[in-house]
Amino acid sequence: MARKRYVICGVSTRANGMFIKNMLETFQSHCEIVGMLDADPGRFTNCFKKFPTLSGLPVYLPDQFEQMIQETSPDIVIVAGADHTHADYIVKGLEHHLDVISEKPMVTSGADCKRVLDAQNNSSGKLYVTFNYRYSPIHTRIKELILEGKVGRVTSVDLNWYLDTYHGASYFKRWNRKRSHSGGLSVHKSTHHIDLVNWWIDQKPVEAFAYGALNYFGPEGELNPVKEDGRHCGTCQVKQNCAYFMRWSSRSKEVVPEDDHLTNMDVKPSNTGYRADGCIFDSEIDIEDTYVAAIKYNKGAMMSYSVNFSLPYEGYRLAINGTKGRIETQEVMSKRVTHQAPEQTIDYFPLFGGKETIHVVPRPGGHGGGDPLILEDLFLGPDPVRPYEIMAGAEAGADSVLTGEAIWKSVQTGLPIRIADLLVLPN
Repeated sequence: MARKRYVICGVSTRANGMFIKNMLETFQSHCEIVGMLDADPGRFTNCFKKFPTLSGLPVYLPDQFEQMIQETSPDIVIVAGADHTHADYIVKGLEHHLDVISEKPMVTSGADCKRVLDAQNNSSGKLYVTFNYRYSPIHTRIKELILEGKVGRVTSVDLNWYLDTYHGASYFKRWNRKRSHSGGLSVHKSTHHIDLVNWWIDQKPVEAFAYGALNYFGPEGELNPVKEDGRHCGTCQVKQNCAYFMRWSSRSKEVVPEDDHLTNMDVKPSNTGYRADGCIFDSEIDIEDTYVAAIKYNKGAMMSYSVNFSLPYEGYRLAINGTKGRIETQEVMSKRVTHQAPEQTIDYFPLFGGKETIHVVPRPGGHGGGDPLILEDLFLGPDPVRPYEIMAGAEAGADSVLTGEAIWKSVQTGLPIRIADLLVLPN
């Protein structure tokens, strides 16, 4: 079988670590990288240092997408840049009838969801959205329990997600802090969580009502050592008074815990002037760090969802209720906890019986062991023995983005937002 030809739009940390590395090492007999595109030429240089075998690969700037397609004749486009760049590359790739692999979130707005869905409907290519959390063994076992009818018809879901003071704060240092770039964290991050629930229960969200606030970050953050915009961690004169910085550092050495979001963090400006160590208390921040939402589904289920981006530890609590029983699980991330992280199990409570505790064998790899499995599906094709659909496409990508947008729009308006209304293009 001939190797498929790939171009990469957005040579990000994620592109390097998730895609390029594995394409060159694990899937080299199935993949050939034939071109790369990015707004920052420095990213090409960094990539070639990490992967010398790619040196001399054709590289392109954002306005050269058509030239890249013409000169490299790819089969598949990988989209892995900042969220606000996704829509144009997805749509253009589909217009060329190419397959497209997009990092989540698929896009950042309902208007761009409409563009992508229209492009998918008119294309012989197919869009794949990399919701790798679906592939975690815990999460696939929950899907299987629901498919087995253990809970009956799903009636309600409770999901509370926690990010710690390191991971959570990272979104307020980087480009994610601007809604124009990320859609806000109800889109950038919550799409992970919302998609999981949509997939588990096989229902479509139709309405959302939410409250949200900026409680920890921005200039009014309670732990802001001084109100002064334009600071960066690498040069900040008051960082020893910053509880967020000093939790992970000493006065003599900054400690960078393991985290796949920050491995490429550079305190120096890039060629575009961007730097990834902006102050988490800057007034440029225009997104929320806390949400509580109620989401209604088309087959009768309801979800109570919350997410908080500044807590002492990281993980989530989940309960899924149905007409025949209840599923519960709790994850405490073991990387940076202040206490012993318990084993994550699944507790099943039949409506009229005793509790059953299900132990799930973990798998290595990022996102709870999901990353290696989704890469196999992407580069080798779907697992032929898996009895259910797991790879997300354009519709699933849109459902999660639209729900995230409905959440922050409800926060702004104080009103419930019908999700279908967000698919109408602005005049």
